[in-house]
Amino acid sequence: MVEPTPKRPAALDRLSREVGTQERRKLRAIRARSGIWAGLGTLGLVGWSIGAPTLLGVFLGLWLDNRHPGTHSWTLSLLFAGLFIGCTNAWHWVTREQHQIHKDEDKQ
Repeated sequence: MVEPTPKRPAALDRLSREVGTQERRKLRAIRARSGIWAGLGTLGLVGWSIGAPTLLGVFLGLWLDNRHPGTHSWTLSLLFAGLFIGCTNAWHWVTREQHQIHKDEDKQ
């Protein structure tokens, strides 16, 4: 705690303490946010980043199978292509977030 001095008025000391208190409160909130809800949110984002390209591949494959029937299944081929693209996308996103978390922890 900072003691009041003749050059530093008491009102400025109160303001300094209040700002310090608010900063500590914000830091605690940021740390608490990285709990279970952040994990569930990340899980949801990863799920969507995999699920959306996979479903897009399935729908495009079904459309192609109806328009251009052949000896191989467009649906199956594009399902695996969409799954691969989605998993690659999720892997890049999780890796980037992990690097950002470690960078933020190193700054503290």
